[in-house]
Amino acid sequence: MIVYTCEDTFEAMMTCIYDAWASKEGHQNIRLKTEPLGTMELFCEYRTVTSDPVKARKVVRSIQQKISSTAYLMVYRCALSDHPDKLDRIYRFLLLGFAYPAQLTDMLQHPYVNAVFELNRKVMNEAHLFRECVRFQALPDSVLLAHIKPKSDILTLLYPAFDDRMPSENWMIIDATRRTAAIHPADAPTYLTTLSKEEFHRLSHVENQVDPFTDLWKSFFHQIEITQRHNPNCQRTHLPIWYRKHMTEFR
Repeated sequence: MIVYTCEDTFEAMMTCIYDAWASKEGHQNIRLKTEPLGTMELFCEYRTVTSDPVKARKVVRSIQQKISSTAYLMVYRCALSDHPDKLDRIYRFLLLGFAYPAQLTDMLQHPYVNAVFELNRKVMNEAHLFRECVRFQALPDSVLLAHIKPKSDILTLLYPAFDDRMPSENWMIIDATRRTAAIHPADAPTYLTTLSKEEFHRLSHVENQVDPFTDLWKSFFHQIEITQRHNPNCQRTHLPIWYRKHMTEFR
């Protein structure tokens, strides 16, 4: 078995798919995985693939033109997942897609399509919930800062909602899991960046600053509750505990 490995980025994954496909080793003899690998298996040959933007664009263009834009969006969202086998699932999905392009996204009974569909839905649901869970805090220099800790890499799906809501504000959303940030200067496009350890450490302590609006929000949150209907189990069903780490009302 030949195992192609690459970094956990969308460009690197598309490059890995290109190289695996072009190798002509036989699809049944190939597996694709993202790094870090963890425990390596016996009797497997591991080949590391370096990200190549030209190859990645070719794969993206082929998916969009030869299959469909819907299939491409499913592949993109699946690539944002934290599932360890997501890259191999995408590869098997595309194998089927190039054979049956018109029917692919409707073939939910097929295990290759169902596997990608499940990851796609999981990422979309997580992004949807975090749109409601993001809590901004005002910094002294008129910047709004929010921390999130998602399982999937959902920043690219999350920040467009706040582009529409707060176009004239300076704000930043930090993914504490991956140390990345979506930064929005007032009346300018949002961009993504990776924070250094020093920057991340400094911004992580901002939540401890005193903010009168934080106390007002906490008071409002507790006052509107109907005591007789207090039901923690039902609350955890709609808002799991791992979403709450950076939510003002639960800190």
